[in-house]
Amino acid sequence: MLSTIADYTRITKDMGKSLTLVAKQPDVSRETDYFLANIGKVKSIDDFLKDYRLYSYAMKAYGLSDMIYAKAFIRKVLTEGVATTNTFANKLSDTRYREFATAFNFAALGSNATQTTQATTGTATQYVTQTMEQNAGDQNEGLRLALYFTRKASSIKNAYQILADKALTQVAQTALGLSATVSSADIDSQAAMLTKMIKLTDFQDPAKVTKFVQRFAAMWDASQASSDISNGSSTNPALILIGGASTTASMDTDILSKLQSIRLGK
Repeated sequence: MLSTIADYTRITKDMGKSLTLVAKQPDVSRETDYFLANIGKVKSIDDFLKDYRLYSYAMKAYGLSDMIYAKAFIRKVLTEGVATTNTFANKLSDTRYREFATAFNFAALGSNATQTTQATTGTATQYVTQTMEQNAGDQNEGLRLALYFTRKASSIKNAYQILADKALTQVAQTALGLSATVSSADIDSQAAMLTKMIKLTDFQDPAKVTKFVQRFAAMWDASQASSDISNGSSTNPALILIGGASTTASMDTDILSKLQSIRLGK
């Protein structure tokens, strides 16, 4: 098993190739073909919600698999749309619903909502990306978090957006060496701390995003190593990348060196 940072580098080195490999998986290809062949036939919210195969595909594409059962909730999201700040989707702190209502904008486009690029090939691309991240998480939760943060980073404009998303918060806290207990603090205090510690405009620069995520990955592996030690294990998968050492002493030295080479803001 490779370390988080090695797996992350392998996947993101050629993201197009990585996504293509996932898209070609039989189950992914089969569901995508069905979706693209049939989504254009959907003319109303009722049509959409009645076709479980299309609906569940779309929900997974936007990271909403855990809410597939909540059709009344999703109906409200789609019915009100995103045209004004007062719509249901725009009032929710979770931006996934806004993205979903934007992709399937029945409120504004009516029967043409499923004809847009965002509703068709855009959703298919999202589905493949979500599947890749899910597969990564099945093997290494840190890798899933790293890929997710990389995908969402450019949309982060303020610290509150990080704090509204548990996955983004976990990545930020881990990369910065913060305990999860800081989440119990006042939300404004947390936002002020993150703003002070992170130059948020850096997330518009892919190279700086990669540097930040690499730091997270190294910190994640270090925390997993500490957990292994406390459980009586003296080896760490990260060592395969960092130097191949198998002793606890080597692990500590090598991970420290790796962390020191990934400095924020450099």
